[in-house]
Amino acid sequence: MLFKLRGELNSAQSIGLGIVGLILLLAVWWMLAEAFALQRPVVEGYTTRIPSVAEAAEMGIDRDSLLRADSLRFENATEFTKVYPILPTPLQVVQAFPNLIQEEGLIPNTLLSIWRNLQGYFWAVLICIPLGFVIGLYPLFRGLFGKQVDALRYLPLTALVGLFITWFGIEERMKIAFLAFGIIVYLLPVVIQRIFEVEDVYLKTTFTLGATDWQTIKTVYLPSVMSKLIDDIRVLTAISWTYIIIAELLNKDGGIGALIYTAGRRGQVPDVFAILLVIILIGFLQDRIFVYLDKRLFPHKYQKTALGGVQEVGYGIYLLLGAVTLYLLLSVFLNVGALSTVLMIVALASIVLIAFGEFRVWQSAKNS
Repeated sequence: MLFKLRGELNSAQSIGLGIVGLILLLAVWWMLAEAFALQRPVVEGYTTRIPSVAEAAEMGIDRDSLLRADSLRFENATEFTKVYPILPTPLQVVQAFPNLIQEEGLIPNTLLSIWRNLQGYFWAVLICIPLGFVIGLYPLFRGLFGKQVDALRYLPLTALVGLFITWFGIEERMKIAFLAFGIIVYLLPVVIQRIFEVEDVYLKTTFTLGATDWQTIKTVYLPSVMSKLIDDIRVLTAISWTYIIIAELLNKDGGIGALIYTAGRRGQVPDVFAILLVIILIGFLQDRIFVYLDKRLFPHKYQKTALGGVQEVGYGIYLLLGAVTLYLLLSVFLNVGALSTVLMIVALASIVLIAFGEFRVWQSAKNS
């Protein structure tokens, strides 16, 4: 069963094999760290960095003499300590977290990066969905802009950083614009492609029933495209974290990208690995959130009959997304300090509605 092509795993097998796989991964990681470890002598005055020829000339140092002195210290050393300059052990990575949290502000920097990422996604989705529908549905716009949209995917985004600095400055607005554009170049062609993947049987049915163009868009194109597009957006979360690291390196005013760059420049390898683990964890949680949204907003993909409470959950999700959308839109043009309280109340009410809906879903699944 375990070696059957595309065979299924039950819950116990999935959990058990997942734990074994994690243990194997940690064991391989530990063995590689030990294999790349070095024995460094505990000798006063010993250095592993040899100055360059220019530095030696400037400081009046004879590099050969320095090398011989270090070699003698190394050979005469009686005490050594093991260092991990290339790959830290899993234990060292875990031990790096307290300092990152207390001294380097890991938590606020991570939250700042998440907020920037969400804003980039918001603007990308807000632009791509209506624009993609216009280009994908109407031949005039598809003929005018279809080829240009396809060509966007070949843009080397890292080479455009200078242009974004010129257009938007080097502050927060530039970072959000760069993140949004990095998602747009991939998401917009996908929206157009999903429109062409709508099955003809549904379109013929609406035509037979005499539906207008708007009714066809509302009842066929929107549900079909959005139910597939949420999976595409979920996949793009991995790409977005690549670009957020690039954006936060520019003036390093906070964020997990600036934090990992600083740790790398200092040679704090365990800190770098610890931050990478945080990014992986965030990506995993984002992926689970998108899976949850997919199940609740498009339940027909998972159940033949809708469970009780799914509708309430859907209303709560839309209400929460609407509050966030309104906040981000208004924040561009207005000071939303007073309005933010109202939007916060709406967001809390939507969370209560989602929780109530989930309770009903649990009861419905229990009784079925």
